[in-house]
Amino acid sequence: MEINEITYKNVTNADKKSIELIASWYLMEWNTPIEITIKQFSNFNVGNIPFQVLMLLDNEPIATGGIYNHVGLLDREPRFKIYNPWLALVYTTPENRGKGYGALLCKKIEALSKTIGLNEIFLFTHTAESLYKRLDWQEIERIELNGKNIVVMKKYI
Repeated sequence: MEINEITYKNVTNADKKSIELIASWYLMEWNTPIEITIKQFSNFNVGNIPFQVLMLLDNEPIATGGIYNHVGLLDREPRFKIYNPWLALVYTTPENRGKGYGALLCKKIEALSKTIGLNEIFLFTHTAESLYKRLDWQEIERIELNGKNIVVMKKYI
């Protein structure tokens, strides 16, 4: 019998098990070294930026993402530093992609962002533009970077 209960968990710097899982996902998806992800999480506290959310389906982690003050794009294109904060590192496990979980996770992160006083957030993507357009994100600019067509987007929340 399927239950399919979705719950969310704010990941704190004390949640080592979740951090290690997310770090392994980011290594597989983007080749981000585990040590870098773990170091990033050392500054995380609930109710502040940066923050990370873990989505669970029937108590099993299936997706994650967060709000960050700094994203890698800013190192390569400093002019985007005028935009802040950023929805970033949104990841859904491969077997759960295409089922709407990423959209639900983004909506949850947007709601949490609003509760801490944010009224706009930004993102960049070269793979999920259609998802973000469906979620009412607006294109700000397009750039070509490392052979990828990247769109920078904004959303009022």
